[in-house]
Amino acid sequence: MKKFTKNNQGFICINCGKEVSLHPTSSRDHCIFCLYSLHVDIYPGDRLNECKGVLKPIDIEVNADKTKLIYECQKCHLRVKNISAPDDNFDEIIKISVSHGRSK
Repeated sequence: MKKFTKNNQGFICINCGKEVSLHPTSSRDHCIFCLYSLHVDIYPGDRLNECKGVLKPIDIEVNADKTKLIYECQKCHLRVKNISAPDDNFDEIIKISVSHGRSK
């Protein structure tokens, strides 16, 4: 059973250093510019994970109605998924897609 805690906060990205604003409709969990994140949640929004490693976007998953960013933690190497946000940098999503042969 998935648990979700709304936790919509702005932050300074650990990877690119840009200021990231609040999510327009849900909770912010990654940088809209470079798409990096932090391994801070056990369940979405709870901020209870002690790892705190940098989550590097490594792939995408496209379903009928959602695009998910697939991350690998640079500290513990766990792979996690986050739903892309409507204000994400689409060029970065394309770069990830192309790097995994999805451009055709």
